[in-house]
Amino acid sequence: MRPDDQALRLPLPTDSPLEPPAEWERLRRQCPVATVELPSGDRAAFLTRYDHVKALLTDARFTRPKAGDGAARIAPEGVGGPAADGDGALTLPDRGEPHQRWRRQVGKYFTAKRMTALRPGMVRTAEHLVDEMIRRGRPGDLKAGLGFPLPVYVICDILGVPAEDRDRFSQWSDAFLNVTRFSGEHTRAAHDEFVAYMSSHIEAIRARPGDDLLGMLVKERETDGQGLSDQELLATGMGLLVAGHETTANMIGKMVSLLLADRGRWERLLADPSLVRTAVEESLRFDANLGFGMRRYLTEDVEIDGELLPSGTTVVCSMPAANRDERAFADADRMDLTRSPNPHLTFGAGPHSCLGQALARTELQVALEVLLRKLPTLRLAVPAEELPRVQGLLVGGLSAVPVSW
Repeated sequence: MRPDDQALRLPLPTDSPLEPPAEWERLRRQCPVATVELPSGDRAAFLTRYDHVKALLTDARFTRPKAGDGAARIAPEGVGGPAADGDGALTLPDRGEPHQRWRRQVGKYFTAKRMTALRPGMVRTAEHLVDEMIRRGRPGDLKAGLGFPLPVYVICDILGVPAEDRDRFSQWSDAFLNVTRFSGEHTRAAHDEFVAYMSSHIEAIRARPGDDLLGMLVKERETDGQGLSDQELLATGMGLLVAGHETTANMIGKMVSLLLADRGRWERLLADPSLVRTAVEESLRFDANLGFGMRRYLTEDVEIDGELLPSGTTVVCSMPAANRDERAFADADRMDLTRSPNPHLTFGAGPHSCLGQALARTELQVALEVLLRKLPTLRLAVPAEELPRVQGLLVGGLSAVPVSW
């Protein structure tokens, strides 16, 4: 990546919210290490091939930029504040043994066994939400009726926080993840409010720890003194509350939209509900509206595709572009509900892969199973190309999913 290279500007344009940018295929073929300009105006290297993205994400030497690295910023100066670039005051260990220790302690809660135990409650919640959507009548908004509230109820239960506060969580999350809508002052105010809220919640847990995730972490600290520090506990609660609902809420709407955009896909699932698991994985792979990708900051020189990227380079790993790479997936631009294996990179890879991916998969499967059972005649109420996109959100998404039945 040379300073005088002509840069593409992110996000790349698309003709439809469910379709990938046409530029991806050209980049993978002709320019797998491209120069891009972020909304901040800063430049970064942009990877679109599966092998390159996976190799960098699994390289334990490199992680997301930290404050003071001098890395390319996502948000323009004065917009979004430090939280938009992942440089907020509350951070978790992100490399080496401290990072692995944190993952071991928190990851104990996200086991397959615990997800199995949570599943019946998720089903009941999803059924109630769909029933309410039906009662309100058609047309409805699938994101507002099911996509947003289901993961919020689930993550609130996991963290022991009241679901009645879900609108506040949504506002805080939007302030942290949107790089164009809010000023830095707004984001900092939201950050301070969220810190105060979560600090008060953790103090209440200390007085009476329950069986939720934060209660478990508090009890571990009190039992052997080896648990998370106060700051780590606070950052864990805030991070999981944002990540645990925003991305899955978006993905439920996008998954259902992808399946309804081609009626044959929905009919295939109605005829064979056993395909739900592979359909969820293929929806995760096929999703082109996933945001910019993951940033990595190079702390030493790295060679990719014969090109030397010097230390100090910021690299944007485009997982959705990598998920459409024909070198890794046969018929990559075809949505195959039976695809298996499906080693997509939607949850990242390596030591920094998404800790809550088992939870997200379970929520997506439950949402799809309940919709197929309760609303077999579900259909999009607008053409797929008219689905409204969220503007400026790091994780990508649809602002609404109008449906009828």
